[in-house]
Amino acid sequence: MKFIKLFSLLTVLFFFSRTTAQEFKLGKVSIAELQEKAHPKDSSAVAAILYKKGKSKIEYNDNDGFFLLTEVETRIKIYKKGGYDWANQSIRYYNVSNDSKESVYISDAVTYNLVNGKIEKTKLKSDGEFNEQVNKFRSRKKITMPNVKEGSVLEYKYTIKTLNIGMMPDWKFQSSIPVNFSEYITYIPEYYTFNAREKGYLFPKVSVVKNSKSVNISSKERTSGPGYVSSTSFSNDKFDYIETQTTYFLENLPAIKEEAFVNNIDNYTASIEQELSMVKPFNQPLKMYSTDWNSVVKTIYDYDDFGPELNKTGYFEDDLKAVLANVNTPEEKILVILNYVKSRVVWDEYYSYSCDKGVKKAYQEKTGNVAEINLMLTAMLRYAGLTANPVLVSTRSNGIPLFPNRTAFNYVIAAVETPNGNVLLDATDKYSIPNVLPLRTLNWLGRLIRKDGTSEEVDLMPKKVSSDNVFVTYAIDAEGKVNGKIRRQCTDFNAMVMRDNFSSLKEDAYLEKLENESNKIEISEYSRTNEKEILLPTIETFSFKGDNLTEVIGGKIYINPMLFFATTENSFKQETREYPIDFSYPFSDKYNITIQIPEGFAVETLPVPAVITMEDNLGGFKFNVAANGNSLQLAVSHQINEAIVSAEKYEMIKEYYKAMVAKETEKIVLKRI
Repeated sequence: MKFIKLFSLLTVLFFFSRTTAQEFKLGKVSIAELQEKAHPKDSSAVAAILYKKGKSKIEYNDNDGFFLLTEVETRIKIYKKGGYDWANQSIRYYNVSNDSKESVYISDAVTYNLVNGKIEKTKLKSDGEFNEQVNKFRSRKKITMPNVKEGSVLEYKYTIKTLNIGMMPDWKFQSSIPVNFSEYITYIPEYYTFNAREKGYLFPKVSVVKNSKSVNISSKERTSGPGYVSSTSFSNDKFDYIETQTTYFLENLPAIKEEAFVNNIDNYTASIEQELSMVKPFNQPLKMYSTDWNSVVKTIYDYDDFGPELNKTGYFEDDLKAVLANVNTPEEKILVILNYVKSRVVWDEYYSYSCDKGVKKAYQEKTGNVAEINLMLTAMLRYAGLTANPVLVSTRSNGIPLFPNRTAFNYVIAAVETPNGNVLLDATDKYSIPNVLPLRTLNWLGRLIRKDGTSEEVDLMPKKVSSDNVFVTYAIDAEGKVNGKIRRQCTDFNAMVMRDNFSSLKEDAYLEKLENESNKIEISEYSRTNEKEILLPTIETFSFKGDNLTEVIGGKIYINPMLFFATTENSFKQETREYPIDFSYPFSDKYNITIQIPEGFAVETLPVPAVITMEDNLGGFKFNVAANGNSLQLAVSHQINEAIVSAEKYEMIKEYYKAMVAKETEKIVLKRI
């Protein structure tokens, strides 16, 4: 037993000898750091974080009680001009006027350069620091470091103070540039218990030390005696407690790179999340927070700005009765109520599962946040006799909700239970329909909450295949010029994406963009069908002509038969991949193309047909082309049957796309006869 204890002690001492062997302090920039021309382990890096150290400490004073203080200091090396953006730093913080309000202070912001062999310091001036309002709840403190050049080293420190102990910050060890050293330390009194969760594929070394601490609490009490004479007595009580100091440490971290079909790279970035799970203040009852998903959702449901809002119905009852007149089936009720809420209340573009002004006021003012709109939708569906419940969601930008905690979610939708499963609804998007949600919500799993406080996982990822069917006919003349017509029809999620594209630009701008993206074609006779009829497929048709769609070499015409629809580059370039492949939704792309070759020409070379099938019914590709006199008929299909594909299947996906690109870029060769 003594040997085991001795070994444990030596292990801890060895760890700290490594982490403290290289001391990092602000203001101690070395000439060697300034002389370094490239990162020693990544010569392509435009910049690197030489070190980043943070500590979050729960402290006490008589004015505030316990409060959370976080200090972060960072040193960054700039190698290339492409790294100049790292001179612009920002710290987001809450600016709401309650206990969650945060105060941010920036200090020790200095740029170091090597000038004639000597270190030159340029301090940040007041005009390089400013605040920016992000939304009604958040602001951003921004700095622009001065005198930045290739070779510069930047340093800065910031401090965040808040009375909300539960707002322990997340700590990201990795970044989009290499990180040489990253350390995060938390100091937590025994009265608070946090759950620490690690994300990513690189895990920090962790050490824990118990410190004996004490706090003096001063108080005063005013008393009245005989003859209304008052007196004030003062007391000073000392409380001893144990503080847990936890150190997380990683070094030599590679840059984390964006890859194709990743919903949010932060999901896979090495980081630590802290969630307050339990509080037991001095001589007070224990208070539980997030321990499992059921306790999380119960806590959220009991919030005044969530559960009670679902019980309010008086503000819409008369209007809804009129809307539902002569509407009988559940399917009709769902659609009518969804469309009514979308037409009645406009989304103010704020994400939240909590109401701001409340459902009644949002209904009256005809504008509201996500919670107000979709909790209102849920209440109306219940009033109509349907089994409807809210579903908590984390948007793609917010990350995958991997661990039980209240901040895992930032959004709420509605679900109606039917014999065929849940029908998912979101009334914030004018183009959404039942089970076709805005892309921002397609983020793995949500959490459905029932009236009795129970909850269950809800799969948010679509199973139905969305189609994109393209019909093309075109003719090639003897000079290689192309004239043709296109009809494109999209369903479900593809249709929603198309409608978003239509609405984001005026028609002239949309057509100009389409022409430029289609190898500078010229479009005429353009029309759309079902742009507003959102239950029907979108259809667009147009005529086109192009002078740059073929190559004429030595009297022969070379043409890619798919024209500008061909996939010309494999998005999957990495040798290996650790992240799942996120296609958002299953899809099927089909192309039926008829080609008229010019008089006096014949086919010299024609691509051979191909069929590629992936394992486990993941998807497949078919390519077939046939000649019939002066006409060629091409049929191409590409289908992916799963919204999310595990990283284990990356090699198969990569090879599939490689073969598909090779086939779609093959050319037909026409020769004179």
